[in-house]
Amino acid sequence: MSAVEQKARARVVTDSLDEPPAVPALLSYDGRVHLTVPEEGDWSFTRDLLEKGLRAPATDGDISIWPCGRVQAVMEFHSPKGVAVVQFEKKALVRFLRRTYTSTTPMAN
Repeated sequence: MSAVEQKARARVVTDSLDEPPAVPALLSYDGRVHLTVPEEGDWSFTRDLLEKGLRAPATDGDISIWPCGRVQAVMEFHSPKGVAVVQFEKKALVRFLRRTYTSTTPMAN
């Protein structure tokens, strides 16, 4: 069985830019959600965290997700290298989440 994969546009939030440029990101699911943002990092977290974070602020360990207005969602990742804050259009994340529920990918424990 193959993982669900979806490309999405992300904005890496920094102190230096008013409107950060959109960068390509890759979301995949194989029982866990995986997010890859070029030159920023790769992260893995539960589908439950993503689902909760689209409705209200949610945190699991070093990863936080929260809605930002009606159309955006923000993910914050802490690591020894620092903090990465990435913003997405909420509808892209909702579409991805729906696809994970309709796939035949096995569930992670």
